[in-house]
Amino acid sequence: MNFPVDYFRGVDTPFYYYDVELLEKTIATVKAEAERYGNFDVHYAIKANFNPRLLKIMADAGLGADCVSGGEVAAALAAGVPASKIVFAGVGKTDKEIALALDAGIFCFNAESVPELEAIEALAAERGVVAQVALRINPNVGAHTHSNITTGLAENKFGIGYEQLDDVINVIEDMKHISLIGLHFHIGSQILVMDDFIALCGRINELQELLFETRGLVLPHINVGGGLGIRYDAPDKYPIPDFELYFATYANNLKLYPGQHVHFELGRSIVAQCGALVTRVTYVKHGGCKQFVIVDAGMNDLIRPALYDAYHRIENLCSDKADEVYDVVGPVCESSDVFCHDRKMPATQRGDLLVMRSAGAYGEAMAFGYNCRTLPKAVLSTDVK
Repeated sequence: MNFPVDYFRGVDTPFYYYDVELLEKTIATVKAEAERYGNFDVHYAIKANFNPRLLKIMADAGLGADCVSGGEVAAALAAGVPASKIVFAGVGKTDKEIALALDAGIFCFNAESVPELEAIEALAAERGVVAQVALRINPNVGAHTHSNITTGLAENKFGIGYEQLDDVINVIEDMKHISLIGLHFHIGSQILVMDDFIALCGRINELQELLFETRGLVLPHINVGGGLGIRYDAPDKYPIPDFELYFATYANNLKLYPGQHVHFELGRSIVAQCGALVTRVTYVKHGGCKQFVIVDAGMNDLIRPALYDAYHRIENLCSDKADEVYDVVGPVCESSDVFCHDRKMPATQRGDLLVMRSAGAYGEAMAFGYNCRTLPKAVLSTDVK
C-alpha cells in the first residue's frame, strides 16, 4: 500500500484508510481462480467489513454475500447484491431476521438447529413460501488458529453435531415449507495451513458417502465456509493471499457428485490487506522500564490486539530515524488498550502518523463507542485528490 501522507496530515485521526486498487485486484484474483472450476461460487463474508462503499465494490464485481444477521442481509441488499446470491448463517437468528430474509427471497439459510428449522418452517408457512436450507454441520475438525476463532469442534456452539444429522433430516422430511438443498461447514478463521481444509474435505467426503449409501441422497450444494488467512507479518510481500492454492485444495480433495456446486464464504482474505488504521501520536511517555507511544486510536477502534492478542504491523509514516523500542498504547481507560509490546520502530515523537496494517477485516466492523469515543471514519484511496 502507498500512503498519501500529506493528505493524511489534514484528516482528523483516527480513521480507516482503504486502498481500492488493491481491493479490486484481490477480488479479480478471487473470481479468476474460482471460475477455473465452473462450479465454485464465492459469497463475501460481510462480518469482516460492512463499510457500504466497500460492499458496493463487492456487489458490482458480482460477489454474493454471506450474512450472519438481519442487518447484514439488509446491508447486502442495499449494496446491490442480488437476493439469489445471499446466504444467511448464524446460531441465533430471530424471527424478525428470518422474516426479513424470507421476504427478500434469499438463496439459502444455513440452519444450525432443529428449533431454528421449526421457526423457519412456521414463518415460511405464514407467507406461503418454501425456504431453501443448508444444514450447518459441526464436523469436529480442528484448525491451526486462535481458540476464539475456531468454530468446527464439537465443543463449539456452532452447527449440528455430525452424529445428529440423520435425525435432523428426518425432521425436515415432515416440513412442507423447507427444501433441504445442501450442507454447510465452517471450521474457523485465519487458517494458513491447507491441511486443515484437506481434513475438512475428508469429513465432507465421508458424510456425502454416508448420505448416499443410507438414503440415496445427493444434495446440490456444498458450502465449505471460509477461513483462509492472511500474512499479518508481511502485508507488502503478500498483499493478495494464495487463492490459487486455496481453491485447488478443494478441487483436488473434495469428492463431488455430478451437478454439485461448492460455495465459499471468504471475508478476511478479500478485504484485510487493503485496509489500515491511521492514528496520530499524542504523547511519548518515558516510564521507568518502558517507553510508551500513546496514540489517539484505542481498543474501541481496533479491538483485535486486545481481544485476540493479534499482531498488526505498525509503521511510522513520519520518521526514518534509528529504531527504538516502544509499547504502542491507546487512550482508553483499560489496561488491555495496548496495540503491541516491545516493538522496534523508528524514533517517534508527538504528532507523528502511524499506520496499523492489515486492518481491513474486523477493524472498522468491530469498532465501538466505549468511553463515549467517536467511531472512526473511513477514507478510500479514491477520495484522495
